Amino acid sequence: MRIILLGPPGAGKGTQSARIVERFGIPQLSTGDMLRAAVAAGTPVGIEAKSLMDSGALVPDEIVVGIVADRIEEPDARNGFILDGFPRTVAQATALAAMLARKGLPLDAVVEFKVDEAALLGRIAKRAAETLARGEPVRKDDTPEVFKTRLDAYRTLTAPLSAHYAGTGLLRPIDGMAPIDEVTRHLEELLAPYQAVSA
Repeated sequence: MRIILLGPPGAGKGTQSARIVERFGIPQLSTGDMLRAAVAAGTPVGIEAKSLMDSGALVPDEIVVGIVADRIEEPDARNGFILDGFPRTVAQATALAAMLARKGLPLDAVVEFKVDEAALLGRIAKRAAETLARGEPVRKDDTPEVFKTRLDAYRTLTAPLSAHYAGTGLLRPIDGMAPIDEVTRHLEELLAPYQAVSA
């Protein structure tokens, strides 16, 4: 089962990813984590990425796709994987599709969490208030100002992926505003057919 989770920050992708990992036994792949691991391991792609990051440059799409390509060869990804936070642009989606095609590992589905942005802001404010009430520091990206900036970036860069994947027939929208357990249930029903295919 090879899937991508799409949706703005705060849509619940992280929460649902953890549940998919537990339910279907496939790893969640974060490009940030993979980049750091490749740099730490000193892989050829990691060395190249490190020199770029050290100079303050953005890591180009082909390097990120190369890191994903290496990671999905590992044994825990044999039955599939969840990509969350990548691709972020249509160009990345195109490069990812070409790499997966070369490996004979096409995507099964792209799940898009449909959410109400105004309600999301309320959700983030509530999460920040609950964190403070527990006496814990609030994540920098959980302040309303930072969150709005992240939302704007998502709308500009990543939202076009919705139309891109709809055009490929892979897009599966899901109501991200439903209660968490209901979202999980819908997600499991949606993904169940792909488990048999990939296993």
